[in-house]
Amino acid sequence: MKRKRIIYVQYTNPAGYPPLEHGSQILAENDWDVLFLGTGALGADKLRFDEHPHISVRRMRFQSPGVRQKLHYAFFNLWCLAWFLRWRPDCVYFSDLQSCPVGLLAALAGMKTIFHEHDFPQSDSGGAFTRCLHWSRRQFVRRATLCVVPNTKRGEHLVRSTGTSQTPAVVWNCPRSAEVAPQRAGLPEGTLRLLYHGSIVPDRLPLTVVEALARFPAGVTLTVVGYETVGAAGYVDLLRARAGELGIGDRLKIAGTLPTRRELISMCARHDVGLALMPLESDDLNMGSMAGASNKPYDYLACGLALLVSSREDWEQMFVKPGFGLSCDPSSAQSVADALTTFTAQPETTRTMGERGRQRVIGEWNYEQQFRPVLDLLGGSGRNAADSVSQAQTGWKAKAIR
Repeated sequence: MKRKRIIYVQYTNPAGYPPLEHGSQILAENDWDVLFLGTGALGADKLRFDEHPHISVRRMRFQSPGVRQKLHYAFFNLWCLAWFLRWRPDCVYFSDLQSCPVGLLAALAGMKTIFHEHDFPQSDSGGAFTRCLHWSRRQFVRRATLCVVPNTKRGEHLVRSTGTSQTPAVVWNCPRSAEVAPQRAGLPEGTLRLLYHGSIVPDRLPLTVVEALARFPAGVTLTVVGYETVGAAGYVDLLRARAGELGIGDRLKIAGTLPTRRELISMCARHDVGLALMPLESDDLNMGSMAGASNKPYDYLACGLALLVSSREDWEQMFVKPGFGLSCDPSSAQSVADALTTFTAQPETTRTMGERGRQRVIGEWNYEQQFRPVLDLLGGSGRNAADSVSQAQTGWKAKAIR
């Protein structure tokens, strides 16, 4: 049987988006050839996909902001159009604001298109270029074959901000089933290995975590995997300095960027509690709608780690009440320490939390389940496009009720 073709487009490093890797692998396993067109990305440039015989990635070099970046962006769009003509894909998958102009052109040309909006876009109150991007987003969303969002709140924003008549499919940012680790043994007495992965910024990994760590004996450690963003340059040095001041420099391990998901999941499996923290109050719209959108907690649970999350209502409902972990106020070292005390004092409960979450990932919180509406639309399950979109919309409404 002839393999179909799909092109993914994003004006950044596509390996910075785990859902894109998961979705492309599922498509490759269902007789699709996949081509990614992207660029470099400051901070996340070392990230790369695990190799797959039916997935290829082509990236232009990163260009820093300025006039040259505008020219770089214009060339990127022309480069994508050239690949559309050369490869003649059966579908094109767009996944950031900057990809919307070429996405709109593809939709107007009658191509099957999917728009996956991972985050709320920046404000459209900037200059002419930003306004043009937002205009193309509104026009593209109204014409795309299917829109995808990571949770209902972001879906509501997409509908409200674009005026689209279609209801987006909700696809949570869960790991693949193949990434689920084997069931774990009991927690060794006197130890607790904490893990954080993601962008290393004060909002996600506050100094209070290091200060809380200092209140525990040597068996309690913290490993940090990830990279600094442009706005948080030097923060890793600040974390190290604070740990040194508190005499626990040897218990803070900065692992840096792990290029592939395989390496990241392997690192997760060697720890006991995963940190997924964010401020309790924030003006950032993305911060207020992270349940389903953040891959961190699902990655941790896939490896049997218990969770420590911020005591936000949506995270409490999704992760704490079902018994997958504990919550805290991340701005308070005492609150963080109280949660860690519970983990260390009740090792069997800690392990049970992680195993309960691991089973949830096996049964439901995996990308095969989440990606089903998209795969159906593309013919992976033999359903026609109209039925697939209807199914996606029904799923969105059901998750909204939950």
